[in-house]
Amino acid sequence: MKRFAVLALAILIILPQLATTAEANDKKIKAGFIYVGPVGDAGWTYAHDEGRKEMEELSFVEPSTYIESVPEGAESARVINGLVRKGHNLVFTTSFGYMDATLDVARRNKDVVFMHCSGFKSAENVGNYFGRMYEPRYLSGIVAGKMTKKNVIGYVAAFPIPEVIRGINAFTLGVQSVNPDAQVRVVWTQTWFDPGVERDAADSLLDVGADVLTMHQDAPATLQAAEARGAYVIGYNSDMREFAPNAFLTAPIWNWGPLYSKVAQEVKDGTWKTESIWWGMKEELVQLAPLNDKVPADVKALVAEKAAAIKAGTLHPFTGPINDQDGKLQVAAGSTHDDGQLLGMNYFVKGVQGSIPK
Repeated sequence: MKRFAVLALAILIILPQLATTAEANDKKIKAGFIYVGPVGDAGWTYAHDEGRKEMEELSFVEPSTYIESVPEGAESARVINGLVRKGHNLVFTTSFGYMDATLDVARRNKDVVFMHCSGFKSAENVGNYFGRMYEPRYLSGIVAGKMTKKNVIGYVAAFPIPEVIRGINAFTLGVQSVNPDAQVRVVWTQTWFDPGVERDAADSLLDVGADVLTMHQDAPATLQAAEARGAYVIGYNSDMREFAPNAFLTAPIWNWGPLYSKVAQEVKDGTWKTESIWWGMKEELVQLAPLNDKVPADVKALVAEKAAAIKAGTLHPFTGPINDQDGKLQVAAGSTHDDGQLLGMNYFVKGVQGSIPK
């Protein structure tokens, strides 16, 4: 009788576990994506959409949904909520300005997992994710510093938020590491995607003598401006060389597929938990596009050496001494900005010409 009781108890314990395992095995993922621009931008949204397609190759992922060109701010809550009403159990919101709207919808839909890109807030069913784009930005700065002849490098920048400021600084530190005489001039557009505005900003930098351009923008307009006027250019988001075959040098690029697949697998398995993912070159979420043949062999070798050091953890772009543009020491010799300081960065390093709007 005692053995029977023990066996019965074991069955009662095991059966729910088997049911949970079976449920996880049968679970399907229906994912929804909110995009700030069009999938044809060749940049930020295009890169996310390529990651979405890779995730869809998983057998348990149903055809996903994406909604493009959704304005940031409170209005986006309506669109996010629409995905929930249509049965999506995993929602990715892919721009900084969706952060509060994501949290608002998540509070009312605890059975749905939300992942917000580039933000810093989280909740029981909301995680966030981003990449250490400052790593390949630094490498691209080395390329720019070596390729400029006029020591004037132009940077077309979107909004003055820490993400963009961090990228400008990392790029400039790369430039300064090989060419202390070079200056990086910044022009703000106050838009993520507006090809006309971006082209005007790029032309204004070329007008003041820049012979290398780069950008934190979603359209290839900066590349097209450089191509038209005989300058070099470093892209962003994706390998945009087709838009500037003569001007293109390289580009810091995104590879979202592995991250999206990881999250989908965890949601299916029931192992997902709130976390802040910040992968870098080591995890291959961010990379540097292959260098153009116009880049000399010794520069290619230097970039490869520095890339290996970043992946190995022996080189951090924000290791001091680092002075800001006013000469104030921001990072002492031998010290390194921690992640909190990087995520809240609000100053320009030495070598940047321009100001950060309030």
